[in-house]
Amino acid sequence: MLVIGLTGGIASGKSTVSRRLQEHHHIPVVDADKIARQIVEPGQSAYKKIVAHFHSKIPDLLLENDYLNRAALGRWVFSHREDLQVLNQITHPAVRYTIFKSVLWYYICGYSVCILDVPLLFEAGLDLFCAVSVTVISEKSLQLERILARNPHMSKEEAVNRINSQMQNEQRIERADYVLTNNEGLPTLYKEIDQFSLRIQPTFTRTALEYFPPFGAISAAAVILSRHQALAQKQKKQ
Repeated sequence: MLVIGLTGGIASGKSTVSRRLQEHHHIPVVDADKIARQIVEPGQSAYKKIVAHFHSKIPDLLLENDYLNRAALGRWVFSHREDLQVLNQITHPAVRYTIFKSVLWYYICGYSVCILDVPLLFEAGLDLFCAVSVTVISEKSLQLERILARNPHMSKEEAVNRINSQMQNEQRIERADYVLTNNEGLPTLYKEIDQFSLRIQPTFTRTALEYFPPFGAISAAAVILSRHQALAQKQKKQ
């Protein structure tokens, strides 16, 4: 199965791309954001660790139903980088485990392609397990405009902090195999997505071979090895 890593900055249009691939091209999507919400529900291990670390720092961390106040937590960590790292260290392992289970399920179901929709694809090192990576980029002014439009109670400073706390477009472009640009409206973006989908569809022969266990294992190992080598070469150049 061809695993495609999809990433992009906040309000870049990544969710629009993911939805188009799923609904129009019928490619299953593993959504890391949804998984991230599930693993911090009350009673979950990650939830308990977050409460233990942040309850003394964020007075309104919990809502009346004991769910995390994600808005308050977001405001805090996006203005305190050290705590953003702590939050990532708590949530990333649980998210990765659930992602791998979901990918395995789609493989068992016989799909030839699967999308990993992960905002922190490169930062979390999950691109190393993807045969192809694609990033969605957008001008910062448009990102800021979209964030403020869908979060009317957020200040401009908070929105800028969220954009700046993430990997910048230049870094994503350097790491990605494909780049989708979302600056000119949905018709143009949809055209790019449709062209991308045609390029990455694996052949029937390759799909059939990958369901033969020895070939599938070799193929997966080759992807991981090639990704590690490519990353090592880029680091040497830097």
